[in-house]
Amino acid sequence: MNDKPKAITVAALADLHVKDTPADSYRDLFKEISEAADVLVLAGDLTDLGKPKQAEHLAADLAACSIPVVAVLGNHDYEAGEADKLAAILEAAKVHLLDGQHVEIEGVGFVGVKGFAGGFGRFMLSSFGEPAIKAMVAEGIDQAMRLENAMRQVRADRAVVVLHYAPIVETVQGEPLEIYPFLGSSRLAETIDRFEVSAVVHGHAHRGAYQGKTSRGAPVYNVAAHIEKPTGRPYALLEI
Repeated sequence: MNDKPKAITVAALADLHVKDTPADSYRDLFKEISEAADVLVLAGDLTDLGKPKQAEHLAADLAACSIPVVAVLGNHDYEAGEADKLAAILEAAKVHLLDGQHVEIEGVGFVGVKGFAGGFGRFMLSSFGEPAIKAMVAEGIDQAMRLENAMRQVRADRAVVVLHYAPIVETVQGEPLEIYPFLGSSRLAETIDRFEVSAVVHGHAHRGAYQGKTSRGAPVYNVAAHIEKPTGRPYALLEI
């Protein structure tokens, strides 16, 4: 008897940057994704400036999506200081908006945090010097701890980690070297590698690379809408 769980198809997409009066609707894209996948994951920067009106536009378009939607916020979603309002709008649209929590869908645990900046490997920023630097490092550590706490709650055999910031340097390559420290942090990958993870998705690095791996081998995908993907479409399709 084969007890292997049935694979599901996850569509993953980031950096929609929905504006106040969007020139293009995502309705048709969400309909297309609904036919191709079992779950849609949105990996941050859902809005351009974090305005509730922009979230309302996105929520209206998501009405065309007939599959479960999992999401995290990105840095742009915090710009207007109204992230709580954005969250309320998206949750009312039945989006599973994660911020240090997990949700299980069709036998797969989806775990989400925004993540934060800080740099990679031996160039990762350390907590030394001015209070502002220490505060920045503390935020990165807090995000990694929130991810770890959420991962410990997962009971499913398969887990997908949803981030906005990158956990590895490979998927930001193509961006200017000078901004690497602001695109993500290895602290996220260190946390991920404490667990069995089927896939990690993130956005933020619009000119990065599509795929890489953590030190332990967890596959990582940069699903920013601008990144070229095997589908030839703005979204990636992952078999989990």
